[in-house]
Amino acid sequence: MSSLGDGYDAPNLAKNAANFTALTPLVLLRRTATVCPDKLAVIDGAARFTYRELYGRCCRLADALRRRGIGRGDTIAVMAPNVPALLEAHYGVPMAGAVLNALNYRLDARSIAFILGHGQAKLLIADREFAPVVKAALDDFGRPMPLIEIDDGAGDTSLGGTEYEAFLGEGDPEAEWVVPHDE
Repeated sequence: MSSLGDGYDAPNLAKNAANFTALTPLVLLRRTATVCPDKLAVIDGAARFTYRELYGRCCRLADALRRRGIGRGDTIAVMAPNVPALLEAHYGVPMAGAVLNALNYRLDARSIAFILGHGQAKLLIADREFAPVVKAALDDFGRPMPLIEIDDGAGDTSLGGTEYEAFLGEGDPEAEWVVPHDE
């Protein structure tokens, strides 16, 4: 009898496409959109999205990010309350192969600027609700950063970035996306 600790060598049992797939909620979302496409997935005020629509929006986000040069291992920062765009970022960002850095909107501008730099954020998605602190953080950050702004009616000050829904319009809902190599 052999155990893993005794030097047993089984290269034929190494991870490969036949015996391994990463566990990821991305696959669950795709499956749910296929099995229950018309089931309600998101309720936010008057906004309603089915699983088919949510999946399509996440694919569009991933494709729009890729079209902007975002790829595997890049960091996307998001500063938003619990709104559909934040949920979509939790799927769309990893679908693009990128890493999501969800920022705590209770932090001050200096801390947010530090996190943006330390996390090497390549793009920021921010809700207009936090415009004053986001603007101050970007000033402290000291260099330009692509900005996508969520206009959900909670804030009336523009951040000067691309509006989130227009950004989604840049992406293809049928675009292929990447599964993480490993969880």
